[in-house]
Amino acid sequence: MTSLNLFSPIQIRGMALKNRIVVSPMQQFSAVNGKVGHWHMVHLGSRAVGGAGLIITESLAVNKEGRSTHYDAGLWNDGQIAGWRTINKFIHEQGAKTAAQIAHFGSKASRSHPNDGLQYLTPENGGWQTKSSSAVAPFNNMSLPRELSIRDINKIKKDFLTAALRAVSAGFDAIELHAGHGYLFHQFYSNIINHRKDQYGGSFENRIRLLIETARGIRDLIPQTMPLMIRISAVDYIEEENAWKIEDSIVLAGILKQIGVDLITASAGGFVFLDKSRVFPSYQVPFAEKIKTETGILTGAVGAITEAQQANDIIASGKADLAIIAREFLRDPYFPLHAAKTLGEAAPIPFQYKRAF
Repeated sequence: MTSLNLFSPIQIRGMALKNRIVVSPMQQFSAVNGKVGHWHMVHLGSRAVGGAGLIITESLAVNKEGRSTHYDAGLWNDGQIAGWRTINKFIHEQGAKTAAQIAHFGSKASRSHPNDGLQYLTPENGGWQTKSSSAVAPFNNMSLPRELSIRDINKIKKDFLTAALRAVSAGFDAIELHAGHGYLFHQFYSNIINHRKDQYGGSFENRIRLLIETARGIRDLIPQTMPLMIRISAVDYIEEENAWKIEDSIVLAGILKQIGVDLITASAGGFVFLDKSRVFPSYQVPFAEKIKTETGILTGAVGAITEAQQANDIIASGKADLAIIAREFLRDPYFPLHAAKTLGEAAPIPFQYKRAF
């Protein structure tokens, strides 16, 4: 046990967080040509007013081909920077920090709006040809992609680096690579999807190559004081011998730590829908704990974290360094204020709202 709790500050490289409560990335499907607007200001700004220490954006596509839908936010052109500058300024005024999550969806791209079922859109129906590590679609929620050429891979790496520079320009405090949930990086490092025979397929070292090269490139490019975080799927949740396992994630996390990655968010799955019987409070926290224990890297815990005492226990017990909360923040933008009251901590209540607490 440690003396830490949910409201203990933490320093991650040059970023100082006032508490360990993090707003998890959650797609809003409300951008226009990749640009954020009033919805995003209110959505993210209200969580900053509510007392979160760190707010991570929804996945920001690094190119148009990497979007999940036409309504994704992005950082694939300079015109998308200004909206984030405005949002980041407001969030900073509330004492919170921000991280840009940059991503490419690979063969989970080209889908309809959620109101239309998130169905795959063919190029003939307004979508686009998806690309991935291999031309395979073993699961129902994936399109049939084309295999990326080496030239394509080099272009995607460059797109990630350029998006990272735009994130710096937009005033973000940290960058997170989305390398889980069945998206492009995961489609490379998992044997389930990657059937390549070149330097990006086959062995473990080859399958993680794209992620390692991209992470190293970003680390060398962004300010040394700026944290670089990565979200991975710690396991595939698939009962096959060649599926990605926690042991693989531990090795990967150790390598990422060596090249300057500061924190791993240990999520899981993404290729298949998980049986509801396996979803329960804190169900993915053991992944973060295992990676933290085995490698010493900072970790963020996710997985049905909905209550103050539950989140506090994760930090106090040393299982993870951050409690990363998604759906509960949709239900309650002021979760940190309510959590502080529950835990007997001084609540960071904005003066405008003190009359209500």
